[in-house]
Amino acid sequence: MIDRLEPLVIRHTFRVPLPTDPVGEGAIAARQFDAVLLSVGFKLSADLLERLSGLSEETVVRIAESTLRTVRELVGDHVQHNAYFIDFPANVPDTEDFWMACVADALGDEKTRADTLDQLATGVVNLLSLPAYGRYQHTYAELLAAQDELIAAAGDRLTVLHAGGEPADELTALYLALAGSSTPLDEEHQRDLRALAERCVDGPQPEVIPVREHRALVNQARLTVGSALLVDTVTDVLRLACALSDGDVTLAEPTRFRSLSRPVRRALLAALDSVVAASPAKLSDVNVHREEWKRLGERLHPHEYPQWPHAAEVFAVARGERKAPSFDGRVEELLAENDVLGAVKLLKSAPGKLFRALDRLLRTALTQEERDAVVAAAEQVAPEVSGRVVLSVREHLHNRARETGELRVFVNRRGRAWVTDDARAVVGPVERERLIGVLDDETRRRLPSPERLLIDPEVLDVALPLSGKATAAGLGVLPRGSLSAVEGELLRFFVYWKETERRTDFDLSALMLNADYSTNTWLSYTSLTEVEGEHSGDITEAPDGASEFINLRLGAVRGAFVVPQVNIYAGEGFEEVEESFFGFMLRESEQRGRPFEPRTVRVKSELRGAGRVALPLVFLRGDDGRWRAKWLHLYLKGSPSANRVEENRVTVANLLRGIVERRQLTVRHLVDLMTAEATEVTLWDGETVPDGPVTYIGLRRPDELPEGSRIVSLENLRDLIPD
Repeated sequence: MIDRLEPLVIRHTFRVPLPTDPVGEGAIAARQFDAVLLSVGFKLSADLLERLSGLSEETVVRIAESTLRTVRELVGDHVQHNAYFIDFPANVPDTEDFWMACVADALGDEKTRADTLDQLATGVVNLLSLPAYGRYQHTYAELLAAQDELIAAAGDRLTVLHAGGEPADELTALYLALAGSSTPLDEEHQRDLRALAERCVDGPQPEVIPVREHRALVNQARLTVGSALLVDTVTDVLRLACALSDGDVTLAEPTRFRSLSRPVRRALLAALDSVVAASPAKLSDVNVHREEWKRLGERLHPHEYPQWPHAAEVFAVARGERKAPSFDGRVEELLAENDVLGAVKLLKSAPGKLFRALDRLLRTALTQEERDAVVAAAEQVAPEVSGRVVLSVREHLHNRARETGELRVFVNRRGRAWVTDDARAVVGPVERERLIGVLDDETRRRLPSPERLLIDPEVLDVALPLSGKATAAGLGVLPRGSLSAVEGELLRFFVYWKETERRTDFDLSALMLNADYSTNTWLSYTSLTEVEGEHSGDITEAPDGASEFINLRLGAVRGAFVVPQVNIYAGEGFEEVEESFFGFMLRESEQRGRPFEPRTVRVKSELRGAGRVALPLVFLRGDDGRWRAKWLHLYLKGSPSANRVEENRVTVANLLRGIVERRQLTVRHLVDLMTAEATEVTLWDGETVPDGPVTYIGLRRPDELPEGSRIVSLENLRDLIPD
């Protein structure tokens, strides 16, 4: 099992697990391994190269094969990226000329001539009926033969792999980090946590598992080996039941519960009984997910187990046979009566709920006494609120300084986004500033104050990872709202997808907007060439996988924004296809090479969201003329079919305006708070090695830092969020 799970360590930490034996002469194999890694934009650290050289050649080869598979998948090089136009980005034809060439080809084919003539007679031709349209006209090998070799450039991506410890120790450390995370994990991390929990359930455990959905995955493993379950609410049991049915442990989506074995039913009912027996008031939580409890009751058969009467009460509440007024219901009653002071008094017993209700309480308050009471209550309970909630409310208040009438963006847990006018009343500036002061003081109290702080400037504009739901799995992916510099002359997007059962057509497009968010132009299958660049050609089916590319010359871009998007024209959704991902490469003008060159890939992001239009990120031109990427990770509902950039440009522009103008809480905010007068702060230049231990915060882990240093990089950025 360790061999199967070792790639998880590499993907999450860029550390290569190493055995202590057998020793040998692996130097030649290690150097060959390092050389092959360079072709995909990775390299071995000096320490890792040295340690591999001391292992047997057979061991080095085994590690190399596994590691290469993992990093190639990380960057998207595990599949073949063909392009419709074999010379892309050279010799891409004018769109209408290309369509006419496809028509001419169909007229020259006896099998399609008659049908094509009939269509021409009507004045409308279906491009999909033309044999030369939408299907590769050459093999991948032929594309490789037609392309020049890539010319290496100093700006090509180079990701360093570091030496890890024994595989078992590395897996345990990764399990503890994921299970003990104070912020919710994305879907990929949740899957990995589930796999790690199965292996690590009998070993060391985190002191606390603060995120309830993580606890459900750990409980699933504990149930399998007969360990005591970690439950203290009835909802913990419901989440566990969802995990056992491969459902949604966040409870955002309904789960179709499977038939459960008798031992499992007994364990779940016993857990429910103990929770309610210890605190009958927790029955009120049942009302929040009443329908889910009804469906689960059909699988658990609580009437067959009279020894657990308190568990039966849970299902009685769900069926409405027993009353259990919910906490939220009592708060709503008080607010309906305009009793703000009463609501505040009640909410103080649930600090997290009080913090989430602060905006509403301040908008509802009619007197200064009520507003003062809200702020005083927040200050009193702040030490009991999780750091993630404190920072989330701080970011919310940061954006409430705007005037009424601004756009308000909503994003659900699955990345579905929509925008509307913000009709809420303003929050009083005095109370807002007082609360911001309370929140900053509380955050500062929890943060460490390192003596020496080494900061990579590139990390300062990265949005705080307050939730894994605001990002996606992949390489170089940043949380929603993050800003990162774009250095290079040529920007090339790519999308890859492979259909599962039905013919599926993804369309890569790029929308160019002016500074006022009006449309300038676009590149897509309906506009193959523009001043800015070229589209690689439309592929309309992907039984064996398919790729589309857009090549942009940044210096030629008109407008202030470039919005890449993936539209589903037909077939399966992002969560239905076998595989789909988006990314971008950066090249210099003299670099040729294949349409897809792994060492030039800066980002590869999985496409797994709800909706028919994906908006991974947007590129913004600053006042200084330099380009930066702002991460979106958004999905629009779109239409069931035939989504096109021309049809959704107004929606995209409105959404983009709401996102771009929203101010994110970034790493810079925490760095400012943790920097005391005695702290020595140094901006890292990428080369200089400090002469003693430091706390390093950056996008990438440096090759060498003094022993005893604390390292926070993109892989463990969530560790910055205080408990």
